[in-house]
Amino acid sequence: MVLSFFFEQAPATSDRLLVASSQQASFLSGLLPSEAGDEPRVLTPSDSVAYNKAAERLGIETSYTENESLLESVVSWLGTPYRYGSSSKSGTDCSGFVTRVFKEVYGLTLQRSSRSMFSSVQRVDKKDMQTGDLVFFRRGPGQPIYHVGIYLKDRKFAHAACNGGVMVSSLDQAYYSRNFYAAGRVDR
Repeated sequence: MVLSFFFEQAPATSDRLLVASSQQASFLSGLLPSEAGDEPRVLTPSDSVAYNKAAERLGIETSYTENESLLESVVSWLGTPYRYGSSSKSGTDCSGFVTRVFKEVYGLTLQRSSRSMFSSVQRVDKKDMQTGDLVFFRRGPGQPIYHVGIYLKDRKFAHAACNGGVMVSSLDQAYYSRNFYAAGRVDR
């Protein structure tokens, strides 16, 4: 899938991606996961630019191994206002954002609340988090989980915050560092 939303001249019907040189093809071909049974996809120079622009908008350094559809989906939600109980691009809460992105990217239907999501994920050590894992927050020991986001990379995560809508924040920010509870992986 080409990140065509960044540039209008992207070919809409091209089945083949051209590469500037054979060195570039051999270097990049192993970096992207292939579709079921297909050959690994090779990035063109314009794909690389678009991929890098998505990563820049999200505030992460890309290694071209991240799920391109996930990055594209998260970028498309940035700036969506916060609206409790909603899950649309006119307004969403944290769990609504996460459920919609997982449906768009992975075709999975997640539970609608952050607490329910937490009960259905496989726990992951903070040091082992990967792009697409969920991050959960609570306000202290014994308190219920109240917030969920999608881990991106470089200790950054995307979420719908009450005071700013869909945005990217750092786990190192004092508020999120203090309230981080756990990370979890959804079977995809």
